[in-house]
Amino acid sequence: MDFFTLAKNRYSERYFDSRPVEQEKLDKILEAGRIVPTACNYQPQRFYVLKSPEALAKARMVTPFHYNAPLMLLVCYDLNIVWKAPHDRMFDHYNSGEQDASIAATTMMYEAEELGIHNVWLRGFDAKTVSEVFELPKNIIPVMMFAMGYPSEKAKPNAWHFKRMPIENFVTEL
Repeated sequence: MDFFTLAKNRYSERYFDSRPVEQEKLDKILEAGRIVPTACNYQPQRFYVLKSPEALAKARMVTPFHYNAPLMLLVCYDLNIVWKAPHDRMFDHYNSGEQDASIAATTMMYEAEELGIHNVWLRGFDAKTVSEVFELPKNIIPVMMFAMGYPSEKAKPNAWHFKRMPIENFVTEL
């Protein structure tokens, strides 16, 4: 499938089947997140696989938006190895961690879809609570989670999915 078809058809899944995601497919998804471009190639992105009953129970403690998915990924970055912009006058303490983790997450999202694994990008959580519940080191900063798995028979895109503003709303030539 070409990229534009993939991007147009991918939607945020909220109805998952209980079938587990095969390790081979999970490995490809994680590899897609590993090979992405990052600022100065520092590669601060970190991924936590949540598939054991204990890990999924913890995920359900930190967000109501799990949709009973059989697999979740927690995407973070390592604050100790991010690129920093010390001379940015608008953002005093800017670092590339959230951007780098988001590039990785987006790439994994599309790789999962290519493999038939539906997903939904989640940010409905408190990062400090996530850090505490999963006992993450202080330098590991949570950015987002995915609920992932095979779609159930109820799976369908939300009606909002197909509403797109015209390109003129996004592009300005300077």
